[in-house]
Amino acid sequence: MKILLHTCCGPCTIYPLRVLREMGHDPTGYFFNPNIHPYLEYKRRAETLAAFADETGLPVTWTKDYSMENFFRLVANREKDRCRYCYLLRLRETVQAAIVAGFDAFTTTLLYSKFQNHELLREIGESLGRDRGIPFFYFDFRKGWQEGIRLSKERGMYRQPYCGCLYSEKERFYSESP
Repeated sequence: MKILLHTCCGPCTIYPLRVLREMGHDPTGYFFNPNIHPYLEYKRRAETLAAFADETGLPVTWTKDYSMENFFRLVANREKDRCRYCYLLRLRETVQAAIVAGFDAFTTTLLYSKFQNHELLREIGESLGRDRGIPFFYFDFRKGWQEGIRLSKERGMYRQPYCGCLYSEKERFYSESP
């Protein structure tokens, strides 16, 4: 199956890419992540993914649009439910790209992270797939979490310390004490 793999970063792509290829699928990466802030963080993650993709022969489609304003408009006043809107934004864009390019299915490297809400990702992905007539390929890649971390460290890849949005950065690092 030709699968469009929404890709958040290089380290999170290692294990899903291997599994998809071992299953006999033909994955292509898709980088659309307007949630990642600040811009230099976005750029660093994209550069790390590009280097990994070159090394592994993973074709990647790069969106030209860094539409952070759309991300903020979507999550404004919905901060407690921001992940739902972030997943929806990114998977909606991915399913559309998959349809336009003639893929058989779509999925996401977000399913690799033990910090993401898998049930919500699956619900959104399957709903979008049903509505658009293309399957969402659900696979629980979390069992490769430690392996992916190990391999990314061995490769010397940049590993980001937070999910991507400014809200997650604040949750990770903010402290009221000076």
